[in-house]
Amino acid sequence: MVFVVGNSRSGTTMMGRILGKHPRVYTFGELHFFGQLCAPPFSSEVGKVEIEKLASQLYCIQQEGYRTHGNPHRFLSEARTFLERLTTYPETQATLFETFLHHIAADNGRTIPCDQTPRNVFYIPDILQLYPKARIINMIRDPRDVLLSQKRKWKRRFLGGSDMPMKETFRDWINYHPITISYIWRTALTAAEQFLQHERVISIYFEELLAHPEATVKRLCNFVGITYMPAMLQVPQVGSSVADDQPQQLGINPHRAHSWQDGELSSAEIYLNQTITAAFMKKHNYNPVSIRPNIASLALHLLTFPVKLVGAFLLNLDRMKSIRQTLKRRFLNVPCG
Repeated sequence: MVFVVGNSRSGTTMMGRILGKHPRVYTFGELHFFGQLCAPPFSSEVGKVEIEKLASQLYCIQQEGYRTHGNPHRFLSEARTFLERLTTYPETQATLFETFLHHIAADNGRTIPCDQTPRNVFYIPDILQLYPKARIINMIRDPRDVLLSQKRKWKRRFLGGSDMPMKETFRDWINYHPITISYIWRTALTAAEQFLQHERVISIYFEELLAHPEATVKRLCNFVGITYMPAMLQVPQVGSSVADDQPQQLGINPHRAHSWQDGELSSAEIYLNQTITAAFMKKHNYNPVSIRPNIASLALHLLTFPVKLVGAFLLNLDRMKSIRQTLKRRFLNVPCG
């Protein structure tokens, strides 16, 4: 099993597409199993009803998309059929997830399932403990590029994501604030920090992937245990927040790096981002620029922060199985058992 993790908008989707080009790997969408569909402890036994409900949720998200899926109850019959055919019935949430991933991968003629949910970066210790053979790919990207991508994320509806519900577009707009986005980038890197030298975890810089795609993917294949194939680099150029989708254009676009320098971030946004992420920027060789923020813009961001924070919290309640544990992991980096 392969898990692609990292701060959102750090290249996790692109990495998932690259791996999915390999004949042995099946890449899922963002399943959000950990934290949203179920809360820890993931290895505790649960009843048949809960297992069936969780399986139907997984089927729904996999088939209809994480951000566009409808009512999971419609997949209950399919989930029950899947469970009834198993030789060993899964008694825990973690076992069900592993069984589901391998089942769908096998149905598609692949042997290695790949989950590309970014926020799993906050569940690295759980994944390593639950799945001894799992490999984790941690994506890292310049926080200013992440900030720009998050700022423009709500525009995905008009850049090729035409199936995006208006609720999701509004959620993306509410979620954006330079302080929030910068802080989450910092906590995501903090969550992965203790595993940077772990034998089953590899960190890939988005900028390195764009500048040296072949060398980077070869190193990645060696880590996963698969043979490199040139076709892995022929991924469609879609999903960007700063440019229209070009599904007919294949390959890795090197110009997606350093987009923040094009001027769409204000001086106040850059200042706040660099201030909050300074320590990790230095550690990961992202050089800050000397900048004097516009005072009026800076004051506006500080004043709107509480409003945006409350709005984001309310709009994301449905994405937290356990509010307390989610907040501890994502904002305080406190593992929850």
